[in-house]
Amino acid sequence: MDPALEQRLADLESRLAHHERMAEEMSEVIFAQGQTIDRLTAQLKRMRDRVEAAEYAIASPQDERPPPHY
Repeated sequence: MDPALEQRLADLESRLAHHERMAEEMSEVIFAQGQTIDRLTAQLKRMRDRVEAAEYAIASPQDERPPPHY
């Protein structure tokens, strides 16, 4: 085989290996980010529920009474 062609093939194989490694690393990062997003979404829901519960707990009892014209 021609030495120039062999060198070209070796360069292509090296580039391919590099791109495969980058794709694997990016996949791992994306997976970790997905887990972080899921965790933060659950945390946000819990916080939203706590705020709603606190708002309900501090609601004035006067809000429950009928208006004075009844």
